[in-house]
Amino acid sequence: MASTNSFEHLLPPSWKTQVNVWLGEDTPSFDYGGYVVGEAHREAFLFGKGKTPAVLAGSPFFTEVFAQLGCEVKWHVQEGETFEPVKHVATVSGKARHLLLGERVALNMLARCSGIATKSKRVKDLARSYGYQGTIAGTRKTTPGFRLVEKYGMLVGGIDPHRHDLSSMIMLKDNHIWSSGSITAAIQQARAVGGFTLLLDVEVRNEAEADEAIDAGADVIMLDNMEGVELVDVARRLREKWNGKRKFLFESSGNITESNLQERAINEIDILSTSAVHQSVQHIDFSLKIQMPDHA
Repeated sequence: MASTNSFEHLLPPSWKTQVNVWLGEDTPSFDYGGYVVGEAHREAFLFGKGKTPAVLAGSPFFTEVFAQLGCEVKWHVQEGETFEPVKHVATVSGKARHLLLGERVALNMLARCSGIATKSKRVKDLARSYGYQGTIAGTRKTTPGFRLVEKYGMLVGGIDPHRHDLSSMIMLKDNHIWSSGSITAAIQQARAVGGFTLLLDVEVRNEAEADEAIDAGADVIMLDNMEGVELVDVARRLREKWNGKRKFLFESSGNITESNLQERAINEIDILSTSAVHQSVQHIDFSLKIQMPDHA
């Protein structure tokens, strides 16, 4: 029996309210253009444009924008599929002024979400081509108020979205450690309140700090900004030292891009986390064109 699972099923109950907020932000008062257009029933074609293949992501949000305006969306490309431009991706039908009320909100969201999914897939595919079998992940460097869409785009693109917020994982970075006095003290305090349900990810700057974090019981050791031979050597030595004594994962983060991915995509490292898959990504160009009625 075929699975009916969809990434849309992950979305929290609040997500439709968020779409309503977007619409309210875009039309806070009178809709002057809509007054001119009127309420004739029209169809509008959604085109995926640009010059390169792209991954479609964000369709539930797009559909909900128009659902809240009394319009219907029929998709011709399924979410997660890669399409070649120019592609007729969907058809939206409804009152003309409602189509235009939702147009820019829906397109802006779809452009960014699809851009993140496209970049995520490209980075993951590139890492796999280098023989890397670990996890490619995003980061928490997301846009306030738009995090849900950006994390959703990472999932559609096939990568791990990493932690969503400060409550979904314990991550101790340099400021936490300096403020608490030591790596061990920070881990002990965090574990006392976080309990057994939360993984504890600790950022370290060198092998000695990594060794201390492992000894104190960290679940994930982030070897921050380590590269090349140093990264491999540190990971190998520590795995050998703690083999059979502690369970942990190594994460590499900081300045990971497509251009230097090959030297970082080493299987001694379990997780490569990078904001390059969601910060400053190229948006995918979409347009929504209302079709003129045929009077022939």
